[in-house]
Amino acid sequence: MPDYLISALTTKLPMSHFPVTSSNLSTRHIADFLKQTYFPNVQVSCRLLKAGISHTYLIKAREEKFIFRIYALNWRSEVEINEELRLLLHLKENHIPVSYPLPDTNERFIQSLGAPEGMRLAVMFSYAAGEKQFNFPPDLHFQIGSLMARMHLLTQDFHLDRVTYTSQEILIDSLNHVSEFLPDNTEEMALMRSMQQFLLEEFDKADESQLRKGAVHLDIWFDNLVIDNANKVTLFDFDFCGNGWLCLDLAYYILQVHSIERDPEQCHLKVDNFLKGYESVTAISAEEKRIIPMLGVSLYFFYLGIQSQRFHDFSNVFFNEVYLKRFINLLVKKYFDTAVVPQH
Repeated sequence: MPDYLISALTTKLPMSHFPVTSSNLSTRHIADFLKQTYFPNVQVSCRLLKAGISHTYLIKAREEKFIFRIYALNWRSEVEINEELRLLLHLKENHIPVSYPLPDTNERFIQSLGAPEGMRLAVMFSYAAGEKQFNFPPDLHFQIGSLMARMHLLTQDFHLDRVTYTSQEILIDSLNHVSEFLPDNTEEMALMRSMQQFLLEEFDKADESQLRKGAVHLDIWFDNLVIDNANKVTLFDFDFCGNGWLCLDLAYYILQVHSIERDPEQCHLKVDNFLKGYESVTAISAEEKRIIPMLGVSLYFFYLGIQSQRFHDFSNVFFNEVYLKRFINLLVKKYFDTAVVPQH
């Protein structure tokens, strides 16, 4: 019998810790740890911002702000995190505005924290000044398009020792995860399987010679960028970076514009400005433009798969069969019908 059960069944032995799968670390003790490793002889404060897939903390020290991210147990390996940081430093050194990693007093970028569930990895990042904006005017979409293009000039053929996003990761594995929460006999699952088959055929038909490849962010939208008073845009949260077609980033951004902007005319205007901004820096091939809508729908699959995978410590407050049915009908099907079907 495990020790934690033995100790719970007797009054003669002290209670051992019951095993856990995730935990929220004490902000007071995080502040103490950071004072030792980053900010000696300085007052440090720590506040939890978000306990999502990873946990994000706002750190204040020397009258400055920083972001401390603690990755969930086994969410990313040390190699994967090092590659994320290598990409961020590459972008920073080439003047792309990103939240970038900061070393401790011993020049280490990655920290190891002994959490109750096991060893968790953590990184300190610079603070991205500005505000998140849910909805913003077309000229800012132009600016974000040009920023993404500048980033892609630096990430094209820049290989990461991380996942390569293919139809297997985006469409097949993801729907397998979703199927654990959505029964096969539902109309929505039948629809997802039908769309999956169509999209897999589109992946196979893509002319890869016309698709630029390299490191992708895969999660650029309003929640992962801030805009300051001078309209400077800063990107952050490269947790899903990997290898793939660069147009995946365009597809995801355009998908999010469609999901947020309810006015069709404004939606078209904002997407058009985003693409013009991008092409003011570098061209988008005809094949990339053709496949972008299909990739957008595919990324709905991918992120539903992520929510399925992280049910135990992230999505359980909202993720269930009712949520999935509404999401599929109101977002996935709508985007498929409006952006993909008219092309075929």
